Amino acid sequence: MPASAASASPLHDLERKLREEIPLARAMDLRAAGYDGQALTLAAPLPPNINDKGCAFGGSLASLMTLAGWGLVRLQLQARGSDADVYVADSSIRYLAPVWGDFSAVARPLEGESFDAFLDTLQSRGRARIGIVCEVPLPDGTAAASLAARFVAIDPARVRAAAP
Repeated sequence: MPASAASASPLHDLERKLREEIPLARAMDLRAAGYDGQALTLAAPLPPNINDKGCAFGGSLASLMTLAGWGLVRLQLQARGSDADVYVADSSIRYLAPVWGDFSAVARPLEGESFDAFLDTLQSRGRARIGIVCEVPLPDGTAAASLAARFVAIDPARVRAAAP
């Protein structure tokens, strides 16, 4: 049976892709926890992501937030039939509080950013960028960490066609 026929959902497919193609995601025991069309939540248990203090390793928080942003852009592209490559162009992270248990990262577009505009630009120019914000929420609703990033999508077919 073709892979697409066996797929349970785009969210399940994303989790499988991350865990199969990115060894760090597998080592972190990353799980795709939710997707509502505008926000993606990835989750990870504390034990494989613990530091010497007994709380979550900052690198694991950064990785989960970056993967959530990448995954959100990837899901939006797939929903519109695009197989463009996605890259993180730049990011800034703030660590605000320690995380003492299992954690998640929620990614969404930066206020004022639009996936429709992003995809229109990708279609017309063969490349586009979008701002994504991501937070690791604490049980009280405050953020333990936040990431602001720009992700770039490049249509490989358009890049090849434009090459001399």
